[in-house]
Amino acid sequence: MTPTAVDTAPVLAGVPDVLRPAVELYLDVHRHPELSGAEERTAGRLADRLGASGYRVTTGIGGHGVVGLLRNGPGPVVLLRTELDALPVRERTGLPYASDVVAPGGDGQPVPVMHACGHDMHLACAAGAAALLSRSAGHWSGTVMVVGQPAEETLTGARAMLDDGLYTRFAPPDVVLAQHTVPLPAGMVAHAAGPVLAGSAMLQVIVHGRGGHAGAPHLTVDPVVTAAAIVLRLQTVVARETSPADQVVITVGSLHAGTRGNVVPDHATLDISVRAFTQESLDRATGAVRRVVRAECAASDCPAEPVISTVSRSHPTQADNGTAAAVLRAHERAFGPQRVAVWPPSLATEDFPLYGPAGASLHGVEGIRTAYWMLGSVGPKQWAEAPGDSAAAKLAALPPNHAPEFRPDPRLTVPAGITALTSAALAHLDPPGSPEGR
Repeated sequence: MTPTAVDTAPVLAGVPDVLRPAVELYLDVHRHPELSGAEERTAGRLADRLGASGYRVTTGIGGHGVVGLLRNGPGPVVLLRTELDALPVRERTGLPYASDVVAPGGDGQPVPVMHACGHDMHLACAAGAAALLSRSAGHWSGTVMVVGQPAEETLTGARAMLDDGLYTRFAPPDVVLAQHTVPLPAGMVAHAAGPVLAGSAMLQVIVHGRGGHAGAPHLTVDPVVTAAAIVLRLQTVVARETSPADQVVITVGSLHAGTRGNVVPDHATLDISVRAFTQESLDRATGAVRRVVRAECAASDCPAEPVISTVSRSHPTQADNGTAAAVLRAHERAFGPQRVAVWPPSLATEDFPLYGPAGASLHGVEGIRTAYWMLGSVGPKQWAEAPGDSAAAKLAALPPNHAPEFRPDPRLTVPAGITALTSAALAHLDPPGSPEGR
């Protein structure tokens, strides 16, 4: 570490100067959301903003991924990551800038599209922080790398960018930083003491039966009955095979079979999500799901073995302790301790861990440190109107991420997000004139 740190006060004083274009970017991207893998316009908007701020911009990394580099003398390389994609959700916020976009979904059928997770907010804050760091280049030394990642919602974008040379075609970072909107009061940030988000495995299961007439069930092997038995039996993996102290969630989010009530179908398809806070628990629960599926198919005398496919996997999100502590201190200085909350671990998941040791080592890069925190996004009026006499009750009542009513307040969330990202970056960059680096 260098004996001195960057003086953040004169840098953060410039937040009002970059606020308007950042809010305009947020409103524009919110109106024009794009699904995972189709983020061409969104990537272009981010690339334009980074280019206007003096960054050397490369597009088309791992799909529509964007990389902006600002080299400003010797020192650490700090990566600020944001996401580009939206969700197949119909917006019901009633906002004047609400999305009415409809686009082809994964099966080619039209679906409504909405930024229901806050990626548009993350992008606007990253663009604002990038502009602020560029304007204040005299106050720090090192390299800022802004990454706009496609396809986070499908947990494929980070891997695609890494496989396309993110850490070999560009400078491998020393530190990777990211934030995520949550329904806490806007103007606050929140940090976790341990895991931030869970790891996950998404499985698709095809159960084979023998179709036939509903009036002659004895001549069939009904995959619907087998699938129903799987759904019920999977509940025991958590209830009877998992320690009460170990948080594991198994969800059958989709079950499809048949076309009519008088026909026994010949197969059923289940989509199953497994989530846990440690890789060991995730692997154990995923193995139990596979065991239950095979056993129930054997008990039903299915004519063929089930097909079990892994659709996606993600690692638990847990920051490097020293890096997270440095960001926490930077946020306490920037916001005041009263606006820095404790974040309880969430069983939501991310592909962000791949930017750290979980993915970087596969590309020959070691020693990357990460930090990840939550950004409050609920405006004062919405918070006041939320039912409940306590903060916990209001949090339970407010629309969560992925809900059609999810609506960050840009007036307060954008400046807080710019401040949070910028102060976190400055905590890991060098002051000017520090040749020894960190």
